[in-house]
Amino acid sequence: MALEATMIIVDNSEPSRNGDYTPTRWQAQCDAVGVIHSAKMRANPQSAVGLMRMGGDGPQVLSTFTSDYGTLLSELHKTRIHGTAHLTASIQVAYLALKHRSEKSQRQRIIVFTCAPIPEDEKTLVKLAKKMKKNNVSIDVVAFGDLDPDTTKKLEAFVENVKGGDGSHLAIIPPGPNLLSEELQMTPILGGDGTAPAPGAGADAFGFDEAAENDPELAFALRLSLEEEQNRQERERREREERERKAALEQIPEEGGPSKENGDSSRDKGDQGGDKMDTA
Repeated sequence: MALEATMIIVDNSEPSRNGDYTPTRWQAQCDAVGVIHSAKMRANPQSAVGLMRMGGDGPQVLSTFTSDYGTLLSELHKTRIHGTAHLTASIQVAYLALKHRSEKSQRQRIIVFTCAPIPEDEKTLVKLAKKMKKNNVSIDVVAFGDLDPDTTKKLEAFVENVKGGDGSHLAIIPPGPNLLSEELQMTPILGGDGTAPAPGAGADAFGFDEAAENDPELAFALRLSLEEEQNRQERERREREERERKAALEQIPEEGGPSKENGDSSRDKGDQGGDKMDTA
């Protein structure tokens, strides 16, 4: 992934209370925000992520662009579920935030979560999409919840018209046994190819990088804001393994070493004694 400034728009409208995603639609989005932030920072530490909400009385920027996940998490915890979704207004506010980003070398991207009905008509959405494309803003849409054919058609038209050089994607994620964040990692939005793991397949079914990104334990750690704790545990594990390795190496000469050393020591004393006798 390139150097980017990414504004994430979460849907905190009333439909986000629904429990058809584990544990709720709102909490599922919070998990996914952590996964997105982690992926962006791994791809380029100089990238930055901002946060907005689209529900309530109108869109609101919760956090300007930052590399600190704790800031985003704090704002998510303070966000209240209420009101209706304001999709087009949120995208326009996100664009203004991107336009005034401090690091102009960062490419502009918006990731929108939506699980509520879309009141805007297709013509309005297409017009907005073309404006975003003209201003080099890539937009990924994560649609989940009860999507009727009309909503799906609107979102498809929007993403099709906003596509540019850096790519824009639409991920439609229906309820299922996996977490929303797990399904998101399999989409092109986070570099996946859309291939889901076989039922019951664990981390061994993937390569190293895929295992790290698709491990449910990682998503769980992100949900509990323990990414730093996880890194600390990893360092401790490596240090412990290094100590055990060194201890194992130290035990190898001890098996035959003492007799040899004692023998050498005896010979040295004998030689010294011989030298003294010769001298005498």
